Amino acid sequence: MVKKLFTIFTFIAIIAVGYWQKDLFLGLIRAGGSLSIAVSIVFVAITAFFPVVPFVIVAGVVGGVFGAMMGTAITLAGAIFGAMVMFLMSRFGFRDWAQVQLAKYPKVKEYESIFEKNAFASILFVRLVPVVPSQAVNILSGVSLVSWFTFLLATTLGKLPANLVFNLAGSTLSENKMMSFLIFGTYFLVITVAAFLYMRKRQLQQELQQEES
Repeated sequence: MVKKLFTIFTFIAIIAVGYWQKDLFLGLIRAGGSLSIAVSIVFVAITAFFPVVPFVIVAGVVGGVFGAMMGTAITLAGAIFGAMVMFLMSRFGFRDWAQVQLAKYPKVKEYESIFEKNAFASILFVRLVPVVPSQAVNILSGVSLVSWFTFLLATTLGKLPANLVFNLAGSTLSENKMMSFLIFGTYFLVITVAAFLYMRKRQLQQELQQEES
């Protein structure tokens, strides 16, 4: 109980700091310099818990300040840091309890086993095509038996494209707004189509299973 309460309190505290101090964070990021790099990483990590400012905006600001490549490295570091902290907090506070609860439902436990066997591919896919909220991925992976290294590697590779695109768009915004919007638009179109195809495939599979049963 103590671990759960501590974890919940820490979750709330992190989100509260991000929400109430978001203007301060953004101001320090826009100022540039060494401090701005550290602040950017911390603020992106906070948005992994809850998007107090949409990630696309934060990445765009960072990209505008530091350029596409440096900005990508900064926001990717922050995104990975935040995801890992959330993963480890969920594991510390809730995995034992979650595993006991799952054991009561064999069918759910079966789905968890399938997820764990295909953990790398599953996490990588939902990072590339965010059909599941990032926070849910962090928490569900944390309370499962997925190894931290598998989670870290899949998260790193899966988050790289979005970080690169958002920073690239942000870095070109002041010089070429049309190009920036084109980058954003193309990326979101690709993601939307991929998500639609995925959901449609899931629907067809469910219909086929129902017909067979």
